[in-house]
Amino acid sequence: MSSWLPIHTKEKFYSYSPSRVLRHRVCKVNRAVLCLALAVTSLISIHSLLRYTRPGYAHLTSVSNISSHFQWPAVTPSNNTLSEPLALEGMSDHESASNATRRANAVMLMLARNSDLADAMVSVGELEERFNKRFGYPWVFLNEVPFTDEFKEKISALISGPVSFGLIPSEDWYQPSWIDEEKASANRAQMVAENVIYGGSVSYRNMCRFNSGFFYRHPLVRPYKWYWRVEPNVHFSCDVDYDPFVYMEDNDKLYGFTITLYEWPKTVATLWDAVKEFTEKNPQHLAPNNSMKYLSGDGGANYNMCHFWSNFEIANMELWRGEAYSKFFEHLESKGGFYYERWGDAPVHSIGAGLFARKDQIHFFDDIGYQHHPFQHCPRNAAVRRAKNCSCSPFQTFGESPASFLFLSPSSFPYHASVPRPGVGAGAVQRDRSTPLSSSGVMHDRARRACIDCQRSTKLTQPPCADYNAYSCLRKWEEVLRS
Repeated sequence: MSSWLPIHTKEKFYSYSPSRVLRHRVCKVNRAVLCLALAVTSLISIHSLLRYTRPGYAHLTSVSNISSHFQWPAVTPSNNTLSEPLALEGMSDHESASNATRRANAVMLMLARNSDLADAMVSVGELEERFNKRFGYPWVFLNEVPFTDEFKEKISALISGPVSFGLIPSEDWYQPSWIDEEKASANRAQMVAENVIYGGSVSYRNMCRFNSGFFYRHPLVRPYKWYWRVEPNVHFSCDVDYDPFVYMEDNDKLYGFTITLYEWPKTVATLWDAVKEFTEKNPQHLAPNNSMKYLSGDGGANYNMCHFWSNFEIANMELWRGEAYSKFFEHLESKGGFYYERWGDAPVHSIGAGLFARKDQIHFFDDIGYQHHPFQHCPRNAAVRRAKNCSCSPFQTFGESPASFLFLSPSSFPYHASVPRPGVGAGAVQRDRSTPLSSSGVMHDRARRACIDCQRSTKLTQPPCADYNAYSCLRKWEEVLRS
């Protein structure tokens, strides 16, 4: 304070200035705290939003992923009590243990085009990070035209093990010359008019036929016994810390899936007729204790449209290379249904596995988080989700909650108002409404309200919340497995 102020002025100033200064400082601190709180709240909100909407971001920012980039000092246990893998409650042996040395004769397999590069990098990058960086299985990429150098270079940079790029033989890919193109073209036009997805696409039919009966014969794939099918732009939302190939080999499994749903009836109008014709002539190929009850609700007279969604498959190719499936595919091929209709590899593989393998040889990978738009599967067990660092939400798992339909557009549903759904309609036996749909009553109530809102907004005449089992075949599969 200036020395020229009068004494009484100095006294008055000093008598009041401390409280003023204190109030001023408190206000500054409060403003700083408020700004900091707002900034932290905003960051947490953005992080939470990205974590639930971007699986890749959730994994990259996870504690386990960050810690994997640092060399933490190893802790040596003082006794043998921790020498065995920790088994979490609700987890099976193959979910809680990993095999660090033994490898199966297996390959990671992707069918892709050069234009799929960005989407392929997403799938490969996530699966390498979540699984294959620990196991180093080889990858094989197949295309009907040669891969570009850019595709090969960018994909190879993501992969921890060997990688090969192959060309599909034209006779295995393109529409056979004996197909009546006039008939096929007319049927495609009809499907387009009926708004059937991929109804007018010949290339999609080429892919379905190739995946149904030719991929396992390709020279680059032929040396392997097992394969994990991966498609461009799919997401893996949980760590796979064990070897699913070794698990299946050790437990006599042949086919593994994550999602099961209904097929569009118009795409497979005569498929089951061809199936029945084959099985009636070749009953010796049917496996004992097979999955016919999963495929048909009336003893095999009709197909209920259930199938395993084949964009995710972990399977033994000896199932496809065996005599039963080989003759089965030749029979289907002779009917021309891949082109006259739109037979998909999903129902073809599902019927093949369902009839030519025992039902206990088909495995549901509940512990693998997987998303292929518009559907996803998230492990149902909370302990599994925590242990495997899952970024997905069980609230959005297809077939487990009505709210899983909240994220779909009306065109995503395989059954619209004009197409009756299996088990729904006049005289159909409905599920007892007193039976809870979820282990959590709160989640079920939220899901049901959300689903009703979804139904109102999309104007579906048969809301998925009325009986969402009419869209998912998971519970049907689990009932068959228990029977």
